[in-house]
Amino acid sequence: MQSNKTYTLQEATKKLEHYCAYQERCHQEVRQKLVSMRMIPEAIDMIVVHLLQHNFLNEERFAKTFVSGKFRIKAWGRRRLTYELKQKDVSKVNINQALAEIPEAEYIEIFNDLAEKRAKIITEMHVMKKRKKFIDYFLYRGWESHLVYAKAHEIIK
Repeated sequence: MQSNKTYTLQEATKKLEHYCAYQERCHQEVRQKLVSMRMIPEAIDMIVVHLLQHNFLNEERFAKTFVSGKFRIKAWGRRRLTYELKQKDVSKVNINQALAEIPEAEYIEIFNDLAEKRAKIITEMHVMKKRKKFIDYFLYRGWESHLVYAKAHEIIK
């Protein structure tokens, strides 16, 4: 729980510079942090503007970093990436730019590798139940349904 400490505008600005320098942040995270520090709306606006002007806060850069990390590390599909970025109030333009950074060939290759591994892991013997587990796994991770269903019918027989 946050203590009752109060911050001057300069202290809060410095703290948020470190917060943004440590890891890419979206506007929503920065605003939430400032609210948790009990800053008034005018101060929040001033600090956000400062962070934007000094390039500590950049939504386009955040979106690209987020997409790259979640795709390569957690193997999320485009639908899940889009959903998560929308939850963070990232603009549609920045979401689309970030998704465009994923090469189509790599996207399909990662999906295929993951599908092969996943199909081997599922121990279910009944074909329909195994297919359902496979499909649920990929839909939850945001892979496009046409890819998932086609792959499920291709490798689970």
